[in-house]
Amino acid sequence: MRTFGIVMVIIGLIMLFVPGINFITKEKVIDAGPIQVTADKKNEIGWPTYAGGIVAAVGLVLVVIGRKK
Repeated sequence: MRTFGIVMVIIGLIMLFVPGINFITKEKVIDAGPIQVTADKKNEIGWPTYAGGIVAAVGLVLVVIGRKK
């Protein structure tokens, strides 16, 4: 339980300082037999900054509870 808490604290701190993850995928726009046209699509996964604080706080609580046992 303590190890899981430490991991959650680390993930929460990363979420506080990194507002999201961006990545690019290729999509087929036209697929007409031997002719194919692709386009790059920018995708973003974002989260609110307070979510990182909540995750870090829960992780800290788990570390403290794990230490008492």
